[in-house]
Amino acid sequence: MRIGELAARSGLTASRIRFYEASGLISAVERGANNYREYTPDAVLLLEIITSAQNAGFSLQEIRRLMPPRFDAKFDASHHDELVGALKRKVAEIEALRERLAESLERLHGIIDTIENRPEGLSCGDNAKRVMTRFRKQGASAPKTRRAPRARSS
Repeated sequence: MRIGELAARSGLTASRIRFYEASGLISAVERGANNYREYTPDAVLLLEIITSAQNAGFSLQEIRRLMPPRFDAKFDASHHDELVGALKRKVAEIEALRERLAESLERLHGIIDTIENRPEGLSCGDNAKRVMTRFRKQGASAPKTRRAPRARSS
């Protein structure tokens, strides 16, 4: 199938598909006599896997590492273990991120509460100082969490 049909079937743009090909995520694309790209029916599934992996938070570099050299290649035990390990690491990263977001959300709700419950007669400037003092104290007493390295998409 040509790139236009693959784009229609996958819901991706032709430029996105070409980008994945240039990035090494789609390989073994045949060229016809007219030099048009010809994709196998498996390309639709491959693009769904790539899109799902990106939506799950995997970078293109991580996806490239986890994909078999050819889509029709068999996954051997070591590749299976590597894939499962990568999925478990991604789950741990997302759980750590969720914890950090919950802590940030709690702090922000506290700041909003402090701002909204300004003591009567306190000027906005003095209230801002009061809020910032409380915010600094919360920041100093908040548990320090190790930041997960940022995933880069290549």
